[in-house]
Amino acid sequence: MDHARTGRLRLRTVASADVRRNLEVAELGDLLDRPLLAVLATYRRDGSVLLSPVWHEWRDGGFDVVTGSRDVKAKHLRRDPRAAVVVCEHVPPYRGVELRALARLVSDDVAQTTERIATRYLGSQDGANYAASAGDDLLIRLEPGALRTWDFADEFEVA
Repeated sequence: MDHARTGRLRLRTVASADVRRNLEVAELGDLLDRPLLAVLATYRRDGSVLLSPVWHEWRDGGFDVVTGSRDVKAKHLRRDPRAAVVVCEHVPPYRGVELRALARLVSDDVAQTTERIATRYLGSQDGANYAASAGDDLLIRLEPGALRTWDFADEFEVA
C-alpha cells in the first residue's frame, strides 16, 4: 500500500470512487455545528455565478444565511431563486456538504437568527455586538433541494 506522509496523518492512495458519499447529515458529526465559512452561489443576470463567503446556520434540515435586503445576493435571488451552499473542512477528514435549492427570502426573526449565527462565529459578547450593528434584515433560507455529502475519513489514519 502506498502512503504519503502528511503531518501526523497518513494518506492512503485510493481512487476517488472510494470516498464516502451521500451520507446522512448526522453522519458528518459536528461539521455543521462548527463555525466554518460557507460559500453561497447565486446567479448574476448574465448567468455567471457569484460565490460569496458567508456565515451560516444549519437548522430544521436547511441552511440559514443572513444578509441585507439591498445586498447583491438578495438582488440575485429575487430575480433567480436558484442557489447553492457548500460547507467543507480544509483539513482531514475533509467532510463536506453541498445543498442546491430554490432560496426563500424571509424577513421574520432575522435579528434572532443574526445573533445566533454571530455568537457562534464570534462568541457571546462580540457576537451580540456584531448582531446589534450589522444591519442584516433578510434571511436567505435554503432547504433541500439536492443534498450532496462526503467525507474522506476512510482515507486517513493517525500516524
